Amino acid sequence: MGLKIGYAPGAFDLFHIGHLNILKHAKSQCDYLIAGVVADEILEEAKGRLPLVPLAERMEIVGSIGYVDKVFAEVVPDKLQVWEELRFNIFFKGDDWKGTPQGDRLQAAFSAVGVEVVHFPYTVHTSSSALRTALELINQSVSPSHLRQGTRR
Repeated sequence: MGLKIGYAPGAFDLFHIGHLNILKHAKSQCDYLIAGVVADEILEEAKGRLPLVPLAERMEIVGSIGYVDKVFAEVVPDKLQVWEELRFNIFFKGDDWKGTPQGDRLQAAFSAVGVEVVHFPYTVHTSSSALRTALELINQSVSPSHLRQGTRR
């Protein structure tokens, strides 16, 4: 078999150990790893909110990870369109997608073009959603007048 080119897409917002684990495991299963960082607008459309960290900064963070050979701005929602540009042969995704209608459609589309889909365990104890919720709670507990004085209430 030729060069194993892997593609691991994600928001990579509020980068945490779960993100690092996905990239580390993905790299262990391919020769060349491309990390796809999903654009702000696509995340807003898919999740109903913008990421806290802008695309350019998320790309710089992900591109600095030693496991990543190339970072790619994913600006279209269609993963097959991304494949047409990058021609990877392994697609990495969290197992939270496994068995979902969206995941099944993706699996079928990639199978048709010879791309293997590899699922990794979703890091339940650490997620950007959990970090976002914690930040929102912290922000709610700090009043604007106390912020100006540099103290918490």
